[in-house]
Amino acid sequence: MPSGRLSRRDLLEKSIALGVVSVAAGLSPASIVAAWDDPAPRPGTPENALGPFYKKHAPDTRAMRIPGDPGMPLVVSGGVFSTHGEGLPEATVEVWHTDNRGRYDIDGYRYRARFKTADAKYAFESIMPGHYPDRVCQHVHYLVTAPGHRPLVTQLYFATDPVFEGDPARNFRRDPLITTGELVRPVMLAGDPGDVHAVVTLDLVLERL
Repeated sequence: MPSGRLSRRDLLEKSIALGVVSVAAGLSPASIVAAWDDPAPRPGTPENALGPFYKKHAPDTRAMRIPGDPGMPLVVSGGVFSTHGEGLPEATVEVWHTDNRGRYDIDGYRYRARFKTADAKYAFESIMPGHYPDRVCQHVHYLVTAPGHRPLVTQLYFATDPVFEGDPARNFRRDPLITTGELVRPVMLAGDPGDVHAVVTLDLVLERL
């Protein structure tokens, strides 16, 4: 039995006929429906340097922080999407960063993780990384892969970094590797006075092959 619902094209044509919608010269109902069904793509997440301290075979974990680790506890979460806004549930996210003193674990896998997204979402627990001598800003490295999409190599930076002096939009270029303020994310402090932790959100957008 027909549902009685109008298609998008029929609805658009009826709206034009009734004067509810006006269409600029040069646009046809077909072109409008095509744009409606396939909206303009969102830009991919800006890329950033891989760096010299990447290691393969990181452990499959989302909890890099061990109780008693020095440094501000950190929770990072977000989604992994295509440029058309589709969630990528088969994506793999790799992250790595320094300890709170700015040192990478070269011999082992502290503060390194590799995991699959869950319903195109990811989250991990760690600590706020420190500064190390060859870099200006605190950062977390990302390598993100998904079938049919270009690998994304990028980094996460923190708006609370003292280097920015409270104004990351103006001062992010103090680190020569930061090419856009989009990768500098706001930091929210959560928890109770005895268990404060930093919360950061970073969505990742991958471009198709």
